[in-house]
Amino acid sequence: MGARVQWGTLRAALRLTAIHRRKSRMNSKLMVLGLAPALALGACGGSETTSTTNVTTMESPVPMENMDMGNGMLTGVPASAGQAFADMAGASDWYEVEAGKLAQEKATTQALKDFGGMMVKGHTESTDKLKAAAAKASPAITPNPALNAEQEANLAVLRDSTGAAFDTAYKTQQVAAHEKALAAMKDYAANGDVPELKAFASATSKVVQMHLDKIKGM
Repeated sequence: MGARVQWGTLRAALRLTAIHRRKSRMNSKLMVLGLAPALALGACGGSETTSTTNVTTMESPVPMENMDMGNGMLTGVPASAGQAFADMAGASDWYEVEAGKLAQEKATTQALKDFGGMMVKGHTESTDKLKAAAAKASPAITPNPALNAEQEANLAVLRDSTGAAFDTAYKTQQVAAHEKALAAMKDYAANGDVPELKAFASATSKVVQMHLDKIKGM
């Protein structure tokens, strides 16, 4: 009789222990389920913060004036088309004067010598007119010509050539140079940004056309 009582008591205790364990597992699951939405919400909040940061970064670009791409490509201050034209026209005159002097000295025909003299006189006058027109611009422009690589190379060829080879080289160069100059003058006369230089380009294009026609006829 005493043994049965003890066994019954033990069974009751085991059942209570099992029930307690099941309740503990259920509570743990409920806690996990309860935390899941909060964790998900926290993750969404972090994503939104990151997204907002990214948008702010995209909407705040570096000001253009603070960018430096090197080589004068972008400095925040646009280059003057009028200045560029004046420099180009001045360099063209410079090349023509130097080449003309060589023609006066080295050409084998009087016609080419005379043409060279015409170039020296004509392009010296052109430079004076260019400076006068540029000075009247607002703001005033000072031509700052520099021979380009092609012009330097052409003059080197003329210096190294003699006889008929010089004549051929000079005529070939003069045709090409005057065609380029004529195109540049006409373009600036039509599309330039400085009225005084546009007027200069328009008037000069007529002289350049005359020179081109003359050298082509030789």
